[in-house]
Amino acid sequence: MRHFGHLADDVRDRLFLHQPVAFDLHSDAEVLSTALGATLYSPATRSTLAADIRKQAARGVLSMVLCLEDAIADHEVPAAEANLVAQLGELAEAGDTGLPLLFVRVRAAAQITDLTRRLGPAVRLLAGYVVPKFTEESGGPFLEALTAAEESSGQRLFAMPVLESPELAHLETRREQLFAISRLLEKYRDRILAVRLGVTDLCSAYGLRRSPDLTAYDVALVAGVIGDVVNVLGRADGTGYTVTGPVWEYFPVQERMFKPQLRRTPFAEAQPPADGVRQRIIEHDLDGLIREIELDRANGLLGKTCIHPSHVPAVHALSVVTHEEYSDAQDILSRDGGGVLRSAYTNKMNEAKPHRAWAERVLLRAEVFGVAREDVSFAELLGACLCG
Repeated sequence: MRHFGHLADDVRDRLFLHQPVAFDLHSDAEVLSTALGATLYSPATRSTLAADIRKQAARGVLSMVLCLEDAIADHEVPAAEANLVAQLGELAEAGDTGLPLLFVRVRAAAQITDLTRRLGPAVRLLAGYVVPKFTEESGGPFLEALTAAEESSGQRLFAMPVLESPELAHLETRREQLFAISRLLEKYRDRILAVRLGVTDLCSAYGLRRSPDLTAYDVALVAGVIGDVVNVLGRADGTGYTVTGPVWEYFPVQERMFKPQLRRTPFAEAQPPADGVRQRIIEHDLDGLIREIELDRANGLLGKTCIHPSHVPAVHALSVVTHEEYSDAQDILSRDGGGVLRSAYTNKMNEAKPHRAWAERVLLRAEVFGVAREDVSFAELLGACLCG
């Protein structure tokens, strides 16, 4: 699999200076955590789950979470588990290739043990499990169960803890929880693919819900939690993890005009897309989502939880490394002895030592999402994804 692999070869040639590389379930964890991109959630109750996975893969989705937790009602769990096992068994028997990275979001540690056993040979399709409401106290049993499941099945399995508990929302317990979680994750570092943020649950602790005109960063309480999580768990000194962006809760609206904040996003510097593409972008109502993705990147987050397929193209288009970013990163990494130089675009200074960690992350992102040609804008990338 590779990002933008669903586009025609000539379209990719036109868009990319360096095309995204291929990867698979067995690639290095650093590559996989960067390549998660837009992780699409789907309730495990769907009777067409196998077909849905195939369809989304054909549309460019490269990571999915099959949810047995908040996406379904309590009484639906047994049927959802049975459906999940049957549908993944169908995919395994069909020998499908090019499937997304698949994760199961469980409710209890015992489900990891049970589902791994019940899946049998189909466990080879799994990349791992998503652990909800992760805390120091609750997280240990999940990670122990995952380690045991990996040993019993012979399948490499990753965990993606979701930080969304009231203990993280509440100021008096946040600091203690974050450092305790950091110590726990360090014990299982090889099994932690990424740390996810559950902003909806964090808001629920205070009865909050942001409108489509506001990003997570406009909600002061949420912004504070995100900053603290990145501070402790997103460090670039080798102790950190990939931290993914929060979910965008709003679905497309069919009749919607561009809003001022959309014109201040990368569209502002782009050539206007063709009328058909512009109409499709308008219909997808992406202005708030785009702004939040930009703020995710500025705050050290990579990838995003998605609950609607229409969100995926924007996440992936904004993950492509621009020609300017690539040029800066190469210049920075070429100067081992430090120093300052003017960027090739002559619009900024590049300091070799302070900007080195940023540049390394840019080149890893360039590997999995590609580098856009100098004259290719975000709007063109997004338009190609929407029309592809």
